[in-house]
Amino acid sequence: MTELDEAWALALAEAERRARELGRGDIAEYLALRSSNDLLRSIGIEWLISTLTLLAGEANRAGASLSIEKDDAHRFGVGSATMVGPQITFRSGVRKLTIAAGWPRTPRDGIVRGNGLACARIGHLGKRSANQDLLLVRSSSGAPEWLAVDESGTRDALIKDRLRQHLDYLLGE
Repeated sequence: MTELDEAWALALAEAERRARELGRGDIAEYLALRSSNDLLRSIGIEWLISTLTLLAGEANRAGASLSIEKDDAHRFGVGSATMVGPQITFRSGVRKLTIAAGWPRTPRDGIVRGNGLACARIGHLGKRSANQDLLLVRSSSGAPEWLAVDESGTRDALIKDRLRQHLDYLLGE
């Protein structure tokens, strides 16, 4: 969590406390939901980035020679909305795999469609057909869950093996 994220969480908590003191339960409930959703977003994005980084580390220990770059404040479009969050890039020779994940931070950034909390995009340089869009949702248990969304809108649970397939594709396997 960045310093700005921590400051935002503290500001939300203080605003929720003040709303409760003033008897504004509606506002306090909204702010509590916002805090809960922000926590789920952070956890979901951290899992996605950490899992890919772990898989890349395993590949490197097996001789892959992947380089990794990270940008913590990347902006990318999904439909008419702008998502803000980390982007991680894996390089192997001239091949490149990029994963960007985030959510709209301001009203002008728009909204996440499809009852989602956040979006992510997995991109393969020069091979658009291998790209994949992801949607972070709250599962029935309340935990964050990534779904892979295809062009027809079909959603399937994103599992670690699917992420491994993206890295394998990057490595030409």
